[in-house]
Amino acid sequence: MTKQQTATPYNPITQGVIWKQLLTYFFPILFGTFFQQLYNTVDAVVVGQFVGKEALAAVGGGTSNLLSIIVNLFVGMAVGTTVVVAQSIGSGDNEKLSRTVHASVAMSFVGGLLFTFVGLGLTRPALAVMGTPADIMEHAVTVLHMYCLGMIPSFLYNVGTGILRAMGDTKRPLYFLMVACGVNVVLDLLFVVVFHMGVAGAGIATVLSQWVSAILVYASLCRNSGPAHLDWRKIRLDLRCLWPVLVVGLPAGIQSNMYSISNVVLQGCVNSFGTDTVAALTSFTKVDGFYWMVIGAYGVAITTFAGQNFGAGLYSRVRQSVRSCLLLSSVTTILLSVSMLALARPLLSMFGSDPVVLELAQNMCNRMMPYYITYVCVEVMSGAIRGCGQALIPMIITGCGICGLRVLWVFLIMPLSNHMNTLLLSYPISWSITSICFVLYYFVGKWLPKQDTVQPEVQTTVH
Repeated sequence: MTKQQTATPYNPITQGVIWKQLLTYFFPILFGTFFQQLYNTVDAVVVGQFVGKEALAAVGGGTSNLLSIIVNLFVGMAVGTTVVVAQSIGSGDNEKLSRTVHASVAMSFVGGLLFTFVGLGLTRPALAVMGTPADIMEHAVTVLHMYCLGMIPSFLYNVGTGILRAMGDTKRPLYFLMVACGVNVVLDLLFVVVFHMGVAGAGIATVLSQWVSAILVYASLCRNSGPAHLDWRKIRLDLRCLWPVLVVGLPAGIQSNMYSISNVVLQGCVNSFGTDTVAALTSFTKVDGFYWMVIGAYGVAITTFAGQNFGAGLYSRVRQSVRSCLLLSSVTTILLSVSMLALARPLLSMFGSDPVVLELAQNMCNRMMPYYITYVCVEVMSGAIRGCGQALIPMIITGCGICGLRVLWVFLIMPLSNHMNTLLLSYPISWSITSICFVLYYFVGKWLPKQDTVQPEVQTTVH
């Protein structure tokens, strides 16, 4: 029996013009991610200008990679929540939607508390294993300890935002991040510049601003009058409701960690080149991060689009969404690659004026930015496949193509040519190979039924 949608209200994600709705959905996510990216960027600018290059290397470098290993697990859980909520909306299952919301909130609080203690305990041993330079070590320990104290609000915010975005609400998360980013800028300047608290001040400012964004998101969910309304009395760890979230979220989190784990291994190589190179990589990643926030916004958009249309049984529309998203993200990538290369030097100068560090960072831009286009298929296709509830295969492809290849590169290629340029070459090569694998699976894999379960004649036309 086919689903009947004539009685359901107009839903632009399942019924609107695809490319227009993708852009309408994409831009608030992009701006929201931009303000989220500003958290660490502002920290790096303030610390780099007012504390020194050792502190700048500590704020970036290996600390961000180590922190992301923990955070990515719960970002994956947020993706799982987004997919289940989006599919519930598409199928009209409000009861499942409500149970998923409350169970996910409980999971984010308990998980945030657990990883706070895990992070605090493993910080120094992990940095030592990575070969963190001695002149950076204490700064790096302080940064990670501060960020670990922000695990709970970070996890709460990511899951709450995932719920809002799955419902098609991308504006309020953007507004909340704008407020939190403003708080972070003010507190950064107050703690670092006025009170001279160094990297600890930057960390405290970030944690406090994360609490602001988390509180605003959950206040919004509590005021929601629909099936996603959050009632604190109903929050509990319901494993039956969490299982579909975990099925998608754990592979998604592990997939994200493939990047972080491989970057930790590569960071060990970078550390061996000295503080200047570590500081240069920190500056580069702050500029480079603006591209990843853009392509990541496309990934979030297509995941939600695929999830809602999959739940509604509109499988041909899922494929149309992928094609539109590939075109939009490819054009955006080319424009960004050209623009970022042209503006690389002034952008890098925001993080410090050391000429050696700037020259090293400029070289990194020249060898990485022209090849962003090779990554587009990875983000868009993995997002679509995951939105349809198939998260294991994207994890495996990413694990082999990104993590596995880069680790092999470190152990097999780097001994033959121990140079930073050799290390940088591993990125475009791994992006290209992984993209080819995703394209092959997209066309031959059984991740999406071929026939819609909705009669074409009952789908609402676009107004």
